[in-house]
Amino acid sequence: MATYLEQSLTKLKEFEGCIPWMYRDTVGKITVGVGLMLPDANAAESLPFLLGSRPATSQEIAAEYARVDSLPQGRASAFYKSPNCLELPQQTIDAKLTSVLQGFEATLRTHLPHYDTLPDGAKLALLDMIYNLGPAGLFKDFPHLIAAVESGSWTEAAARCLRRGPSAARNAWTREQFLSAVVTNIQAEAESLLKQIWRLIRQIWNALFGPR
Repeated sequence: MATYLEQSLTKLKEFEGCIPWMYRDTVGKITVGVGLMLPDANAAESLPFLLGSRPATSQEIAAEYARVDSLPQGRASAFYKSPNCLELPQQTIDAKLTSVLQGFEATLRTHLPHYDTLPDGAKLALLDMIYNLGPAGLFKDFPHLIAAVESGSWTEAAARCLRRGPSAARNAWTREQFLSAVVTNIQAEAESLLKQIWRLIRQIWNALFGPR
């Protein structure tokens, strides 16, 4: 079964798109993979782009960066693909995204000391939001959501997670993750109650008939 971090990676690729070639995003920044911004040609050259089946040279990467940079912004990612464009291996894209998610988790742990004890659904929702909004956007613009997370009020968190910008489907998915935490809590409480009942039954049995 996939871990919550693996599930997060899969959903972010679905929501953000996963483009192996360089393209210009909606604000004109040269980007690759799952929203990995490349501020200059040096940043692109640090990545293991391929030309067909062989590694691309630094000169080829710099030339491809310049080609994409010369094209107009505001086009679909496919517009920036040429017949011989360089592509980033999927393993590299996944590794970069995993590293970004781990960095965001470190930020979440700093702000939410009990982060590691949260239900997986809540972690998935928070990772989606912090990736989409950035740490400042999440913690400064969603104080009621953060308060609900800190108190474990998952129904309230679900009601406070709506963002402007992401699709209705993405907002709905994030809301569902917070609501799934409600079920997780109920299951945990039920299991705890059953254990307590079982211990009580054993104590009564031992008192009446002696240890088995």
